[in-house]
Amino acid sequence: MSTLFYVVDPMCSWCYAFSPTWQKILDNLPSNIKVVYVEGGLAPISNDTMPNDMQVMLQGVWKQIHESVGTEFNFDFWTNCTPRRSTYLSCQAAIAARTQGKEYEMISAIQQQYYLNAKNPSNSDTLEDAAKMIGLDINKFCEDLESENVMLKLQEDFKIRDKIKVHSFPSLVLKYKNNYFPIKIEYNNHEKMLSHINDLNDNIYF
Repeated sequence: MSTLFYVVDPMCSWCYAFSPTWQKILDNLPSNIKVVYVEGGLAPISNDTMPNDMQVMLQGVWKQIHESVGTEFNFDFWTNCTPRRSTYLSCQAAIAARTQGKEYEMISAIQQQYYLNAKNPSNSDTLEDAAKMIGLDINKFCEDLESENVMLKLQEDFKIRDKIKVHSFPSLVLKYKNNYFPIKIEYNNHEKMLSHINDLNDNIYF
């Protein structure tokens, strides 16, 4: 069986833009390909307010994504919240949901809270609300969120990210045995990506 690594950060705006296309890929992926999520980690946990120039830059990125991909953003986030360059906790939340079999659902819920509901996923209360949205055992989730086990799993994800030489998110890499095949991201063309994945997967076994 082949493995398709999806390297993602729940707070990555380009990952959010890719999510509709990724869902279409998931819906049509061959059954002999196993999907493995890898939390990439954009920025360590921090309580420092994001510098103003970075806030302006990221708002520009959101506008660029909207214009190029069509993704909707709620810009109220920038006035309703105190932005922090801090994404590891949201990655830990995704891994905590992984232990309950709902990692991708958690990533999607965090994106909804952040980009549409203008809530700050650098905060644990926002992540707990996201966990409730997808029906997680909230007591287990809260216990796991900052547990040693989840933090170790995050470091394991970082090792996978480095091993498959991923430096940007979102990224897809198809693995068979010890061979790794990067898949070019196409934000509005799931057919092209599926064709590439299928071509590789069909030829891997010959």
